Amino acid sequence: MAGTGSHTLARAERFVWLTARVLEQRRFAHLFLGGSADAVDTALASYLNEDGGYGHALEPDLRGPPSQPLHTAHALGVLDSIGRCEGPRAERICRYLSGASTREGALPALLPTQRGYPAAPSVRVVEDPPADLTATGPIVGLLHRNRVWHAWLFRATDFCWAAVESLEPTRPHAVEAAVAFLDGVPDRSRAEAAADRLGRLVRERGLVVLDAGGREEAETGCGTPDGLRHPHDYARTPRSTARRWFTDEELTHSLDRLRAGQQEDGGWPAPHRSWAPGPALEARPLVTLRALETLRAYGDDLGRPAG
Repeated sequence: MAGTGSHTLARAERFVWLTARVLEQRRFAHLFLGGSADAVDTALASYLNEDGGYGHALEPDLRGPPSQPLHTAHALGVLDSIGRCEGPRAERICRYLSGASTREGALPALLPTQRGYPAAPSVRVVEDPPADLTATGPIVGLLHRNRVWHAWLFRATDFCWAAVESLEPTRPHAVEAAVAFLDGVPDRSRAEAAADRLGRLVRERGLVVLDAGGREEAETGCGTPDGLRHPHDYARTPRSTARRWFTDEELTHSLDRLRAGQQEDGGWPAPHRSWAPGPALEARPLVTLRALETLRAYGDDLGRPAG
């Protein structure tokens, strides 16, 4: 698959400089142009709150300053990408996560502190939100992958195991969260068994588009939480537990579709973020970075950078 970039990166670079926030610009430079990790770290710090969580619309669909699990998961992903998800900073984030957790010791999808601030129309604020796999799984998996140890992780991990092993998926978003957990959790034999069960259900229940042409209602990794997915949306790297769910041919078709999704301006679309101008503008560079990272993970050289 290497060598098929055809200036993909050069086109994306122009798009990023034209439209992205400083954080995504710094991330692009670090990931693809040899830029500094310190610059990414500095840009991320502007989203940090005094409680140790992250806010300030780091995830574009939640506006306003309050710390939220979704923002904090995003921040952890950024720190992971620059090799800094460790030490006192990770401990401080875990303290925030512990304080934000429900009685089960896991995270809700949304804390009631969002009330009064703009959010996507699909967002519902409730006073006593339940623990949620989609909020907890990706964070727990990432922390385990980085060998972060904190008391909060014990109960949160138990919650995730119970949620994943009883999951009867009807929404791709829940499957993605389960995969993120399984990709990082230390018990690999248990993770592989759980992943095999989920993979069968994903195929049986039509939660993935497998035909070469694709179906228009599926998005290329940037759709609504309830939209259909392609193989690359579940298996974002060849090392993912979800990679075994798909044949080489199915994955090749999926990556071809992802590659073809790059638009004239160099970015990838985020059509379901168009509820307000800010989220619509800020989401596309995020989706573009994710597409580039996925393609590169599977051996696409992305072409030569501009300049």
